[in-house]
Amino acid sequence: MSEIPRSANVLLEMILQMPELFSPEMKSEDREKRLNELADIATEKLPPPAYLVDKTVYRIVVVSLGLVAVIAIFGALFLGTLQIFGEPVVVPDLMTALGSAAIGALAGMLAPSPVSK
Repeated sequence: MSEIPRSANVLLEMILQMPELFSPEMKSEDREKRLNELADIATEKLPPPAYLVDKTVYRIVVVSLGLVAVIAIFGALFLGTLQIFGEPVVVPDLMTALGSAAIGALAGMLAPSPVSK
């Protein structure tokens, strides 16, 4: 199984193949411009994110987290309305934690990436 390339490794390989970047004659502005170009090329060489390649698994995860959140919310509402022998039923902390974690995970998965353009 091949290792997934990281942008830092790809960029390092590209820089090491260009000895002119290390020459003292090159101006710092030109060096910076060339390094920015290499960084853009290195980013383009990376594989696409998993949610773009394998949409089925991504959808299964999103639906599962959504179901957990909905079941936790309605379960807490249902238990909150119950009374046994005149005493209200306490909603378990586990149900609150599961609902909160599922909503947080959904927000993390569905929010756009801060580095996307």
